[in-house]
Amino acid sequence: MLQMKNLNSESELIEAVLFLETDPVEIKTLMKITDLPKEVVEEALQQLNTKYNEPGNGLEIIQFAGGYTLSPKPRLWDFLKERYGQKNDKRLSRAAMETLSIIAYSQPITKGEIENIRGVSADNMIRMLADRDLVKQVGKKDVPGRPVQFGTTKEFLKIFGLSSISDLPKLDDVQSDRFELNG
Repeated sequence: MLQMKNLNSESELIEAVLFLETDPVEIKTLMKITDLPKEVVEEALQQLNTKYNEPGNGLEIIQFAGGYTLSPKPRLWDFLKERYGQKNDKRLSRAAMETLSIIAYSQPITKGEIENIRGVSADNMIRMLADRDLVKQVGKKDVPGRPVQFGTTKEFLKIFGLSSISDLPKLDDVQSDRFELNG
């Protein structure tokens, strides 16, 4: 194992990269940007986590969407959310959230399958969610007509603070039944 005291300049470099990047940065990208080996990058991240866990620090390094980023500590969000949180015009309607939830929990899923679950047309909702980079086309279903299948994006993971889709809250049986196709 590397000595922590020998990694001060490497940790500073990793910290600066995380500060400057707006999206989560994967370890392989940190390696490429800094020209450091994987073990050094991982040890520097660990050293930074230790630093940020000490009292008096308002930031933390969080891992989501397959990478690392600097973020305010959760206890500070009540003070920061009005200025730095999602703006009202960025909020999703109930119908958009319902459509997004169906896609997130059932992906890959076709427009027809979404409409079958919701009981209404999904064209506008899918278009709006795609425009906001929350969903994307992920393939075509292997059935006649080969309809497009949709899934969530890295932006979706970032906005909802998830490392992967498996981090979505688990559904109980009643909730799970809502996401099944009505035969």
